[in-house]
Amino acid sequence: MIATFKRWLFRCILLVMVTPILLVMTGKYIDPPIWGWKIHRSLYPPIGYPELSTHLWVDIQHISPNAQLAVIASEDQRFASHYGIDINAILTILKQTGADGPSRGGSTITQQTAKNLFLFPTRSFLRKGAELYFALLMELLWDKSRIIEVYLNIIEFGPGLYGIEAASQNYFAIPARQLSPQQAAQLAAVLPNPYKIKANPMSEYVRQRSRWITQQMRQLGNQTLDQL
Repeated sequence: MIATFKRWLFRCILLVMVTPILLVMTGKYIDPPIWGWKIHRSLYPPIGYPELSTHLWVDIQHISPNAQLAVIASEDQRFASHYGIDINAILTILKQTGADGPSRGGSTITQQTAKNLFLFPTRSFLRKGAELYFALLMELLWDKSRIIEVYLNIIEFGPGLYGIEAASQNYFAIPARQLSPQQAAQLAAVLPNPYKIKANPMSEYVRQRSRWITQQMRQLGNQTLDQL
């Protein structure tokens, strides 16, 4: 009986460890047709927002470098140099968290990509642990360019508006490859809350936030993109 339980436990642990590796390896070569965040939004659409969605996948070479640099400047300025996890940010969050789990984000772009692609938007230590595992696997098996490509193609820029191409065409009527630094900064500015913040026309918040993002973009420069 004990031997049978040990074999069953070993197989369960092996399945939990190996399945993410297979999923991440698949994501390295195949553009995902669906992902966790989009599934969750489809099943539980926020009240008062349309259930329809728009998504247009574009390869990294068809995404303006301005868009890539804008989200790095806004969300994760150490993206090019870290290994998927910001230890200092995690320790700060753990110190400030309560019994119900982490109360705020602080995730790297890699972690955000892992969460949106493979997981669902819940706040718990279990989900956070899975997110960290996926993020480490992605940093190990993917390159930075693939991570930023997937990130920009699956994040939500507005209600049902997935990916940089759909957002660019919706807000500025141009393809993502033509985004200017200012336009890219406006899109990056909505990411904290795309259901309440619009890239265009600009609110005072977006105007100030996009100004700060463009300043950070100039400081980071093309050297950051060259490291991807």
